[in-house]
Amino acid sequence: MAQPTVSETNFFLDRASRIGLQAQIREIVVSAVLSGRLHPGAQLPSTRKLADYLNISRITVTLAYQELASQGYVEAVSRSAYRVAGNPPTSVLETAAPQAGTDVVDWSSKLRSTFIVAKQMRKPLDWRRYPYPFLYGQMDTSLFDLSAWRDSARRALAREDFELMAGDFAAADDVLLVNYICSRTLPSRGIRATPDEILVTVGAQNALWIVTQLLLSRGAHAVCENPCHPDMSASLKLSGAQVTAVDVDKEGLPPEALPQKVDAVFVTPSHHSPTGATMPVERRARLLEAAASNDFIIVEDDYEFEMSFLAPPSPALKAFDRSGRVFYIGSFSKSLFPGLRLGYLVAPAPVIREARALRALMLRHPPGHLQRTAAYFLALGHHDAVLHRMRSEYHKRHIVMAEALRREGFTIAGSSAFGGTSFWIEGPEGLDADLLMNELRQDGVLIETGSPFFPADDGPCRFFRMGYSSIPRSRIDEGISRTAARIERLMAC
Repeated sequence: MAQPTVSETNFFLDRASRIGLQAQIREIVVSAVLSGRLHPGAQLPSTRKLADYLNISRITVTLAYQELASQGYVEAVSRSAYRVAGNPPTSVLETAAPQAGTDVVDWSSKLRSTFIVAKQMRKPLDWRRYPYPFLYGQMDTSLFDLSAWRDSARRALAREDFELMAGDFAAADDVLLVNYICSRTLPSRGIRATPDEILVTVGAQNALWIVTQLLLSRGAHAVCENPCHPDMSASLKLSGAQVTAVDVDKEGLPPEALPQKVDAVFVTPSHHSPTGATMPVERRARLLEAAASNDFIIVEDDYEFEMSFLAPPSPALKAFDRSGRVFYIGSFSKSLFPGLRLGYLVAPAPVIREARALRALMLRHPPGHLQRTAAYFLALGHHDAVLHRMRSEYHKRHIVMAEALRREGFTIAGSSAFGGTSFWIEGPEGLDADLLMNELRQDGVLIETGSPFFPADDGPCRFFRMGYSSIPRSRIDEGISRTAARIERLMAC
């Protein structure tokens, strides 16, 4: 029996996509075969007919079909005609499609608990289409050296490197990356560490998760800052420990406000999240004294110290630690790019051994090629050059934005003494920052509401954060003006 011919109308191209035309044609056919929409023997449109329909070169279609044939998805009938192969490389298992509206498993009884305990920080993936994106943590790609990153990736694919990466690291990390962290990154923060005191993680959040699993359990007592990053407070709550949120002031977390019994204190002393407050040396000394007296561990999340353009950053809290009570968490996500997801944990060697074993149960180790690429990028000086460009440009944006905020009457509730990439702003009494964030999208402006940073508060939050790493300097003034105008309209309602 003759098989039906597939209509060319089933094919479409996204000419704005970064994916090539050949690849898009192959994806359409492979997806249809794997999903069962195209059966073995089905006739594909001829190369000429499909090329005419899509208004592309016939050779583009021919090359796409030939690649599909080499992969076993289609087979040639003649020079221009192809059909789905009789035995395409699909799964041998037949799966029945679930009926709509049926849910045969009671998941509430199966799952141990819900893991959606943090207020979500909503950042649209299409943020670049907004003209005034004041989003924290997003990067300006024009400041990054993509050519140097590509070169580092190519170096990491050299035969000697590839043979190392292609093997199973077991629970080990890339030696070059660890050595760079030991010799360059940590000394810049006043920290001395040996390779057996370092664990590479999939970002700072992965390091935080590992630490909470090692230190906390039901019955333990943890302290975090208020406000604090929602992922940190959520991780602590999921550990089962009792969590106390201590209000910060303009100098960060006050040690005298700590409860009598505590097992671990989680802080961001060099650059408090989200206010940007810096804990002075005297207060750091008191915190370390309290840790020694009351026998607790301090977990330091030291992020964004690289963005120092107003003044040199103060040494990390870990730099003053002489007893090994401070666990240090660092990340390359802010200084390179957020999608990199590479961080590290610094702690005494016995702790790192346990942390490495725990990490191995989750993901063994971060991808070897990614670690080696980052190691080359760092070691060849590209990282330092990128940081220099970032500091210079962010300093200029900081000046423009600070002046615009003052001109429009905004109250800056916190900012880093050495730089950073955002402002923490206190809106007028009665402002709902969640509503403001949503309304501003109509004006092409993106900000971040402060409510996720206050997990215990259910009422409206008047605090919000405006970053400047993702917005061009020329658009800051207009974006601030639109934000002020929107607040005025909301407060008048």
